[in-house]
Parts: sequence; structure tokens; C-alpha cells
Amino acid sequence: MKILCIGRNYADHISELNNERPAEPVIFLKPDTAILKDNHPFYHPDFSNDIHHEVEIVLKINKVGKNIDEKFAHKYYDEIGIGIDFTARDIQSKLKEKGLPWEKAKAFNDSAPISGFLPKSHFDDLQHLNFHLEINGNIVQKGNTEMMLWNFDEIIAEISKYFTLKTGDLIFTGTPAGVGKVAIGDRLTAFIEGKEMISFEVK
Repeated sequence: MKILCIGRNYADHISELNNERPAEPVIFLKPDTAILKDNHPFYHPDFSNDIHHEVEIVLKINKVGKNIDEKFAHKYYDEIGIGIDFTARDIQSKLKEKGLPWEKAKAFNDSAPISGFLPKSHFDDLQHLNFHLEINGNIVQKGNTEMMLWNFDEIIAEISKYFTLKTGDLIFTGTPAGVGKVAIGDRLTAFIEGKEMISFEVK
């Protein structure tokens, strides 16, 4: 399985990092070694002093597909969850300044904590889905999928032009504003529509 991520999919997050608004979805990948499951703790790596949290809705692909038409994209996932796209912002900034790829800042071990998954039928409207992240009980990020530049079906259609999707693949769909640094001792807890989905400690 693989993890496909969409960057710069919320306008307010683009603004807070002073990034250019993209004309098409920004796609990057993480390896399966990035996955952190079952509320296991995240061990802060020594190579960065500025690990940022980025909370995101995650789709789980349920069958193989490529060059998927947007109108059929909804058939390729039936579960959603939530995850954290951990980013070594200091490393990313240095690499971006030099025009270099930034996998080291995004795809390192355990950089993709994920929750369990719920049937999408559990939710009334996937185009208006509320989610948020708390650190030590304080809300630090709040989002709603209606704020996305590209919705779930558009994302799947775009990704599948370039990468064959396989059963079990995960798609991180982008983060809203409010990203920031985590510290050892922090507890991160993420919610979809008020339901706690994941909670783990930074060690």
C-alpha cells in the first residue's frame, strides 16, 4: 500500500505559510513506514527542531483503479478516517529554498499517524464534514471539507491519472489553517464531527 497526500488544498493554510495557490492539486507520497497506528506514541525525531502537526481527513481506497472519471470516483472509497501529516518544517524550508524535493521533511518514519476508519455512510454530508485537532485539550486546527479547493472525488480523479490506486491505499486530503509545532509531552487528539478518532502522545 501507499500513502498519497494532497498539499495546499485549503486556502487559509496556503495563506498562513505564504505559499502560492496552485492551479491543480499538489501531490506527494509517503512510504508505508510513515504509518503510525493504534494510538501509539510519536517519538520526536532528533533531526528536526520544528515538527508541525497537520490534521487531515483520510480516505481508504477499496479497489484498484486508474484514470478514474470524477463521476465514478465515489465508488473507490467507502471508509474515511483522520490522520496527522507530520512535517519537519525546518528541513522542508531548507530544501524548498534550494529547489530540492522535500521527502525528508514529509515522509520520515511515523510521520503519518492514522485513526481507525468509519463507513462514509456514517456521515450525513461528506462535502460538509467538520473535523478538528486538539493539543492538550486546546483546539489548534478546525476544518470543514466544504473549504477544500478540490473535493474528494476531484482528488481521486486527479491522482489516478498518474498513480494506479490499489486496495488499502490511503489519501490524505489536505490540512486547514492552524498548523504549528509539537513538543515532547504533548497529547494530540483528533475528531470528526465531534467524535474522537485518534489520541496519542509525543515522546
